[in-house]
Amino acid sequence: MTNNALQLETLVAIDVHVHVEQDAHGHFSLDQELLDASAKYFKSGEDRAPKLEAIAERYRSLRMAAVVFTVDASSATGHAAISSEEVADEAQRYSDVLIPFGSVDPHHGAAALDQARRLVEDHGVRGFKFHPSLQNFQPNSSDYYPLYEVLQELRVPTIFHSGQTGIGANLPGGRGIKLALSDPLLLDEVAADFPELTIVLAHAGMPWYENALAIATHKSNVFIDLSGWSPKYFPAGLLRAANSYLRDKFLFGSDFPVITPERWLRDFEGLEIADDVRPLILKENAVRVLGL
Repeated sequence: MTNNALQLETLVAIDVHVHVEQDAHGHFSLDQELLDASAKYFKSGEDRAPKLEAIAERYRSLRMAAVVFTVDASSATGHAAISSEEVADEAQRYSDVLIPFGSVDPHHGAAALDQARRLVEDHGVRGFKFHPSLQNFQPNSSDYYPLYEVLQELRVPTIFHSGQTGIGANLPGGRGIKLALSDPLLLDEVAADFPELTIVLAHAGMPWYENALAIATHKSNVFIDLSGWSPKYFPAGLLRAANSYLRDKFLFGSDFPVITPERWLRDFEGLEIADDVRPLILKENAVRVLGL
């Protein structure tokens, strides 16, 4: 445990996509069926839901920082959320390696706006995570524009799950989780209407990665994280963009605990990525996006 601040010069990478799925009290962010389904989908062989202390220890040993968050999908799933306030407060104990993001349930209306403000002003969160499919909301609906207005005012980045999800995979009806809500193209309208809101399209929108590339090319406030897929499966068009016209827009993310950062980095080593692009993806772009 430490109270030291991030030492950017000593970090080899910043993982912008790390899930906290068990809190200090032993409460899980998802019910067991959904946890098991995603573990099976990703063939996760390790602890599916390590606590925050274990996450911090792992990333410290790797000389990496991690953006950590939970997802409040209580309205959609009926499962009580992990407290983003508690995650953020506990993350301060490991401030040399952990960067806390918050989560609010978009269906909570004005209460979500108030909670977002408190998370930033009172608990020190550095951004927010949304999962339109799991939270069951259409992100380009004007119903959620008041929330985006607050986030834009607070000047904090947002990570939106986009593309396929392992949560609910291979269950009847996918447990009612709708993939279309996570088409990255839906966020083009949000990026256009909130030009000062930094938006990160998680998972490169796979399999709709071409939509993600188009938006990131067109909107200066849109970035792409590469989490949730082993780099060895990245399509040629994605690699071409990373090596050239979108080299300043890509961020390293693992999707831990379903994919370990060690595995992601090992597979990334095998890609034909220019030497001057690797540090951008692994660290430098994240420093800029996160305002570190």
